[in-house]
Amino acid sequence: MYSLAVSDHVMIAHSFIGETFGLAQQLHGATYAVEMEVRRAQLDGNGLVCDIGLALAALKAVLSELNYRNLDELAEFRGRNTTTEFLAGEIFRRLRSRIAEGALGPGTASALTAMRVSLRESPVAWAAFEGALG
Repeated sequence: MYSLAVSDHVMIAHSFIGETFGLAQQLHGATYAVEMEVRRAQLDGNGLVCDIGLALAALKAVLSELNYRNLDELAEFRGRNTTTEFLAGEIFRRLRSRIAEGALGPGTASALTAMRVSLRESPVAWAAFEGALG
C-alpha cells in the first residue's frame, strides 16, 4: 500500500463538559499539528498517490473552517466535547467529502482506499481517525 501525507496546523478555543476534564472545563486554547495521510494500492500513471499540492490545499481549506474559532460557538458542535479524538473524526469527514467532490484531482477519489487524520496536541499526546474512502 502506498501513502502520501501532508500536514498543517490549526488553532482553536473550546471548553469541555464534565468533571473528567478538570480545569479544561474552562475555555482554553489548543494548537494542533494535523496530518492527513491517503493510501492507494497502485500508483497513478505519474507514479503518484495523488497531487501533493492538491492534498495540502484540501487540508488547509478544511482547517480554515476551524482556525481561530471558538468551537463552543459553532452550532454543529454545540453541546459536544470537541476532544482531540472527536476533531480527528470531524476533519476526516470534511476531507472525505472534499475528496469525493474531486479536490485531489480527476479520478483520484476512486483510486484512494483509505485515509488517516492525526491531531497532535503535544509532542507526547495525539489522536487519529482512520477509515475507508470511496
